[in-house]
Amino acid sequence: MSKKTATASSYSITMRLHTSPDPGVVGEVATAISTAGGMVTAIDVAESTGRRLTVDVTCSAADAEHAAALQDAVGTVPGVEVHKVSDRTFLLHLGGKIEVASKVPLKTRDDMSMAYTPGVGRVAEAIAADPDDLHRLTIKGNAVAVVTDGSAVLGLGNLGPGAALPVMEGKAALFKRFGAINAWPICLDTQDVDEIVRTVELIAPVFGGVNLEDIAAPRCFEIEARLRERLDIPVFHDDQHGTAIVVLAALTNALRVVDKKLDTVRIVVAGAGAAGTAIVRLLLAAGAGDVVVVDIHGALSADDASLPPAHRDLAAVTNHEHRRGDLRTVLAGADVFIGVSAPRILAPEWIPTMAPHPVVFALANPDPEVDPAQAARHAAVVASGRSDYPNQINNVLAFPGVFRGLLDARAANVTTEMMLGAADAIAHVVTDEELNASFIMPTVFHPEVHHAVAIAISGH
Repeated sequence: MSKKTATASSYSITMRLHTSPDPGVVGEVATAISTAGGMVTAIDVAESTGRRLTVDVTCSAADAEHAAALQDAVGTVPGVEVHKVSDRTFLLHLGGKIEVASKVPLKTRDDMSMAYTPGVGRVAEAIAADPDDLHRLTIKGNAVAVVTDGSAVLGLGNLGPGAALPVMEGKAALFKRFGAINAWPICLDTQDVDEIVRTVELIAPVFGGVNLEDIAAPRCFEIEARLRERLDIPVFHDDQHGTAIVVLAALTNALRVVDKKLDTVRIVVAGAGAAGTAIVRLLLAAGAGDVVVVDIHGALSADDASLPPAHRDLAAVTNHEHRRGDLRTVLAGADVFIGVSAPRILAPEWIPTMAPHPVVFALANPDPEVDPAQAARHAAVVASGRSDYPNQINNVLAFPGVFRGLLDARAANVTTEMMLGAADAIAHVVTDEELNASFIMPTVFHPEVHHAVAIAISGH
């Protein structure tokens, strides 16, 4: 009997096999992979001779260890030699994921004379005479810097600027795919606030906006605040504000499903870092009336003198009844749980203690606060940050459209009203006919979602 294992396309491998010409061997290989818990997604015969078949078998595994186990299982099939194994995710990254391409033909001397010297000199002089032409006559009007110091890469921690580069490349690719925006990964070899701020100031003339990414709290708060004060282009910290936008959009639709109102529900947010803080502040701006924030030490309360400054500011605008205690304690009777904290901090058996028809968003990635399948046994609506469960809450629903709108409007900053509009736009891409407990968010490939967000941001 085959062992059931949750596989993921990010752990997809292709094994090149040398086998005997017996056609039944291929079936035995597929059976061996299935028995070991893998999922075969493609089998291709690359070469055939009278003595040997060369077969490429592509399959998905749960993780790197499971991928190795699948390779071992195939190797035990009689008449099969595992010749080579390729990790498809690493293959996709070979040579990087983005490139620079010219928009104009450079086939003749005439082309060269206009695109570069001497013709480009006239354009340079025009910009010097009227700096406002910079947006119109250069890439600045459609360019975003994706800036990181590598201190909080995904959920992996402080990996540094080099290890952050493939993540920032991916972000740039998403900007292009969903917003038609040129984005550059800027990975800085410093974690000093002054150096980061000054570096971004120095490169800002090239860009129409700055997307801060994967910078650890609380440093990210100061960097964002100082850049917003000093630059005349919008600065958007996606880990804060992008997350807040998509969470508010998802909660808007989840509450539509359970027929509750934002201003009457009690919300518990687990996590008081960059994402948690931004989520809370946007929820309050949207009209939420009862929010309690919980960190590793318990509920944040304004009457707790031991809180650090950032948490003290958050406690001042939340938990008006001064609830105290751990997550389990404050979760009792709550309508909504939003987790942006750590894996497995929410026990499934606590969910029935919440108010009727509870909403659970377990957004820690890749391992959520509670297993979504277990949470679904008790909650009316469950969402996570994972793509292998229904209701993925993903920042890519927000940031391409946000920056498309900011660039189109030549905006100098990002306002709370813009973010509220973006959240509402995402939520209402899902029609009443489509909305249900397993479908509260549109797919990132929905043809209207990024356009709707851009319009909400730009106002036209």
